[in-house]
Amino acid sequence: MKPFACAALGLCLSTPLLASEPADSIEATELDDFVIESSSASRRRMSGAINGERIGQAELFKAACCNLGESFSTSPSVDVNYSDATTGARQIKLLGLPGTYVQLLTENMPAFRGSASPYALRYVPGPWMKSIQVSKGVASVRNGYEAMTGQIDIEYLKPQDAQGVSVNAYFDSRLKLELNADANWHITPKLNTELLAHFENGWGHHDENHDGFLDSPRIRQYNLQNRWNFFSDHYIFHGGLSWLKEQTRGGQKHSTDGMPRFAIDMDADRYEAYMKHAFVIDRDHNSNIALMANAAMHRLDSRYGYNEYGVNEKNVHAQVLFDHDFTERHSLAAGLSLNYDYLSQLYRQDHTEGSPKQSRRERETTPGAYAQYTFKIDGTLTAMAGIRYDHSSVYGSFLTPRFHVRYSPSRIISLRASAGKGYRTVHPLAEHNYLLASGRTFTIGGLDQEKAWNFGASAALNIPAGSRDVAVNVEYYYTRFGSQTVVDYDRSPYEIAVYSTHGLSYSHTFQIDASYTPFRGFDITAAYRLNDVKTTYADGKRREKPLTSRYKALLTLSYSTPLKLWQFDITGQLNGGGRMPDPYTTADGTQSWPSRFPAYFQLNAQITRWFRHFSIYIGGENLTNFRQKRPIISACDPWSPAFEPTMVWGPVHGAMAYVGIRFNFGKL
Repeated sequence: MKPFACAALGLCLSTPLLASEPADSIEATELDDFVIESSSASRRRMSGAINGERIGQAELFKAACCNLGESFSTSPSVDVNYSDATTGARQIKLLGLPGTYVQLLTENMPAFRGSASPYALRYVPGPWMKSIQVSKGVASVRNGYEAMTGQIDIEYLKPQDAQGVSVNAYFDSRLKLELNADANWHITPKLNTELLAHFENGWGHHDENHDGFLDSPRIRQYNLQNRWNFFSDHYIFHGGLSWLKEQTRGGQKHSTDGMPRFAIDMDADRYEAYMKHAFVIDRDHNSNIALMANAAMHRLDSRYGYNEYGVNEKNVHAQVLFDHDFTERHSLAAGLSLNYDYLSQLYRQDHTEGSPKQSRRERETTPGAYAQYTFKIDGTLTAMAGIRYDHSSVYGSFLTPRFHVRYSPSRIISLRASAGKGYRTVHPLAEHNYLLASGRTFTIGGLDQEKAWNFGASAALNIPAGSRDVAVNVEYYYTRFGSQTVVDYDRSPYEIAVYSTHGLSYSHTFQIDASYTPFRGFDITAAYRLNDVKTTYADGKRREKPLTSRYKALLTLSYSTPLKLWQFDITGQLNGGGRMPDPYTTADGTQSWPSRFPAYFQLNAQITRWFRHFSIYIGGENLTNFRQKRPIISACDPWSPAFEPTMVWGPVHGAMAYVGIRFNFGKL
């Protein structure tokens, strides 16, 4: 508790300084490797040594984009799937692996760790985001040792952006309402503040497959954030506070057979404070020292039938950074970091009313240090080598080496390669608490620190086609685990086991995508990705990872009229089939479920009409109306060991229509 209390006190004391960095100052310093190549106004590939892309507001506006989880509908690289059919939890998949291996950042600071991670994608409202930076493979050592398959960095709207007020309202056919507002106030030429507000509420009781369970839980969320910015010639400060409260109600619509109603209830409260200080030493050599810190407290009380899970989690992250460019070709970044995680958990997992609860506490303090050297030759070659040393109070000391290189002999081609290692501490109940909704017994075996090597290579090509270029990207990534935590559905039809395995587990991912603008205002993007993901289980068998699509094909078309009064967007997505966990034979002699799930196609579309100070948009999702026929196994008997709501591989609800309006009032 002491480290958290000290850090939180420091943050609170520093907040009255009311400051933040200009968009092109500390962000540019921290992300030297994330220079942007312009290919389109809305989605641009990064031209630094790290392979990735920046998704801007124009791209986010192409879909409803109510929150972070709905911001990747046009992305060829990132998949977002429901984790189960009852809680509304979603997870990202990148390079064929779950989002737990993707490091989530908010403006270069680790965010939404532990118990917040299953629901983090709905904690970031879409209208708050200025951009999303998605990098693939191991990231820079600056941000820690955790990124194994990639990194997602969310950039919020800035206090120093144009002064004014914006409001967004959204309503859909599932009776979900969202209201968002952001307001900027420039108090002095150097002092700015911003208020971000979000409210959502769901009234729907939809049960399209008539299994007695709500297809989507009803969520009520209040979310506020206050940000401050101050800058002078040699000092920059950014700080702020945020608060979130969320209530989730789902489960059975009504009780059956005289049994009590199987309810899914979750109540979350989250508090955050953060700051960034930057001291500019020598602008000519980009020499500066920065201090960044954030602290979060997350409380979750949840109930899944008779099972319960409650957690009080505290996270603190602090970092001191130093940057210096010796010459135009040689630069050095070095720093110290401290990460602290504390989880106090109380839970029941046997679906028996009145049974005793169990407690579990997890605490880890990890100080670390890193150094990163970058070598550049004009715009032709960029090589970046970094290493960091960390000491975990739980797992001891470990080294994290990482290397990235980019070679671009001409404007037509850019070649990249990367290699590095990543580590991760597993919090099994916090990260998988939605599994407590299952009728199976949830068991936790011996857990080790997860370790993986990641290797990647890519080629970005600009191929002349008439008066414009076709932008083609080809990439391959290989992730190999030295130690992996497995969620094992195959061991027994009455058990979900979580344990560490040291056998060969890996992911091969190949992707090719192409973008072309045949004429002004019309953009086409096509992509295909192939995944080969296998895991070695406790019995020594190496098998295809369940509930993971083998491939994905995507096509997006976007057209904006010459005066940009109308915009039309359509996205088609084909998701390949994959393996289901081993089925079992039920009492009546039938199979519990098929051994594999099929491929399926989804279609999203949106029309936007732009006016001077506002825009109206209308659209639909999953217009093919495809949905998984039986997302909940034994839904008629939720109190039995056969009840299973976590076998989700596709959409759990059908077609949905929505309408929204965005206002920009300007300076009031």
